[in-house]
Amino acid sequence: MSQRYIKKILDARVYDVAIETPLTEARSLSKRFGNNIMLKREDLQPVFSFKIRGAYNRIAQLSDEQKAKGVICASAGNHAQGVALASRKLGIKAVIVMPQTTPDIKVKSVKANGARVVLRGDAFDEAASHAQELIAKHGYTYIPPYDDPDVIAGQGTVAMEMMWQFTHPLHAVFIPVGGGGLIAGMAAYIKYLRPEIKVIGVEPEDSNCLQAAMAAGERVILDEVGIFADGVAVKQIGEEPWNICKDAVDEVITVSTDEICAAIKDVFEDTRSIAEPAGALSVAGLKKYIEREKLEGENLAGVLSGANMNFDRLRYISERTEIGEKREAILAVTIPERPGAFKTFINALHKRSITEFNYRFADTEQAVIFVGIQIQSGGLGRDELVQDLRESGYSVVDLTDSDMAKQHIRHMVGGHAPAVSNERVFQFEFPERPGALLKFLMSLGTRWNISMFHYRNHGAAYSRVLMGAQVEDGEMAAFHTMLDKVGFRYEDMTDNEAYRLFLGAGNGH
Repeated sequence: MSQRYIKKILDARVYDVAIETPLTEARSLSKRFGNNIMLKREDLQPVFSFKIRGAYNRIAQLSDEQKAKGVICASAGNHAQGVALASRKLGIKAVIVMPQTTPDIKVKSVKANGARVVLRGDAFDEAASHAQELIAKHGYTYIPPYDDPDVIAGQGTVAMEMMWQFTHPLHAVFIPVGGGGLIAGMAAYIKYLRPEIKVIGVEPEDSNCLQAAMAAGERVILDEVGIFADGVAVKQIGEEPWNICKDAVDEVITVSTDEICAAIKDVFEDTRSIAEPAGALSVAGLKKYIEREKLEGENLAGVLSGANMNFDRLRYISERTEIGEKREAILAVTIPERPGAFKTFINALHKRSITEFNYRFADTEQAVIFVGIQIQSGGLGRDELVQDLRESGYSVVDLTDSDMAKQHIRHMVGGHAPAVSNERVFQFEFPERPGALLKFLMSLGTRWNISMFHYRNHGAAYSRVLMGAQVEDGEMAAFHTMLDKVGFRYEDMTDNEAYRLFLGAGNGH
């Protein structure tokens, strides 16, 4: 399989429109981790992503008849921009079907490259279905994002460049994984040329389709995928990529949202460029691998695969970087509700710095505070901090790994609501598009009282809403029927500890 792809990669037509991107040393990361770390800068491509390689190579292979009819793809992201630019370069008509939730920056970029954009549906599946309808009607040729030999060969040119750019022995290459086109093309080339080099895929913990396939020995379909790293939010690895990856990929490392945020900061500090979440995956995985293997003095390379991100998302990312770097702990600490208690608490921290402090009076005897505290890099000292506080007589709940605490509670600490009865709490995934919030609220109807609501736009295709509603026990079935009709994915968070401590009807004890 790998040998068949070598000729396709060597013959791939990418440089009419793509550039040979630099392989640059990440000096700060290298110094910090004691290894020579190199970054393959695919974020510097004309469309700020590697996707232009595969898209152009696939379109360049079309017959004259196919070119005359035009091409189409369904994509919410970088593939769309690659198809648009490749088509413009070749003078071919391109239609891009995108979900209505697609961030505006990507829609504008596709239009700027001369393609016609059709917005359809809330998710990729609806957009893809409409693309097939247009193919049947107009005879367009569909350009797949990853499950295609010519697309894979185009992406494989990334590895071809790396091999001639770095002449020293490489220990491992870290590659982001979505549908698998990039890692398949790169793995085929690397393993044929240098089989001793480890090829390591990196996926978000909640979008690990390749890791799941490797564990099962066959392609599997994930029930759900995370929305943060939208560039790799794929439920099933592509069939053709899987045929390569099952033999050519050494392992897959998964990383958390916080670890991705920390990696985005690392990339910025070394390059002054801002990677999109999917683009920074390789750095997050590389760091985790070094720590796990206790690696020193090795040559490692990671692919910065893209930089297409709404600027507004930086608010969210910057909040999570210190936790992702394991330099901050988020705690709920119970202190006495009396003058001087805060000063006593500060003394119990033994000169550790406070990074965040939220408090609202709720009880005459005890107060529960939401506090961020600086700890040693790498997470050392988090257990020690909790232990110190408990030995000083404080009740402590560690919320550092609670997504609800970091996503909602830190912005909502306003005290408990003792007058609210039968409150049920749900977290929704909420599509970002004009009018969506109003439509969501209107869909809920007026039968149940909304007792709490938190929504924050992060500039992504989806955000999360935390909502409380007063629902009697006997009405829960009808309430769930209403939620199902609204149509957004939701999760019951009524028993969440962070909610109970800071927002519930009781006092958290």
